[in-house]
Amino acid sequence: MARVQIDLPENLPFETVLDIRIGDINYGNHMANDAILRLAHEARLRLLKTLGYSELDIEGVGIIMSDAAISYRAEAFHGDRLRFRLGAGDSGRHGFDLVYHVVDDSSGREVARLKTGIVFYNYSTKKIAAMPERFLERLADAKQEKESINAQLPH
Repeated sequence: MARVQIDLPENLPFETVLDIRIGDINYGNHMANDAILRLAHEARLRLLKTLGYSELDIEGVGIIMSDAAISYRAEAFHGDRLRFRLGAGDSGRHGFDLVYHVVDDSSGREVARLKTGIVFYNYSTKKIAAMPERFLERLADAKQEKESINAQLPH
């Protein structure tokens, strides 16, 4: 059986920590398979916020998620803290892959790798838009200080 392979880019400049909540747990008493995508969404929003953006306004255009791939590596449980490291993967004229490396914050154990296809979109005209050049530059230059966005946002 072919498995999803997600290669990590050399540069994962943004990181944030998220707690696994009780609503993220399934009947097997571990993190549900859909919960990781919800947590990745939160991590993406935090990344955009640190850059001064929102999903509806990145240099005048918004974004939509065109696809997602997840490779699960280990179980995670209620109360675990997951460290999400994010960076840009393949890019093109209209978008890029956002890659997420997820590890258990206390043990360092790899929990998952994700990739979401991000397409720039003009919500006013309802058309795909060109990726703003400034966005990838800012993402590549993103450096986290010790007082991360976690100090500003609830877990």
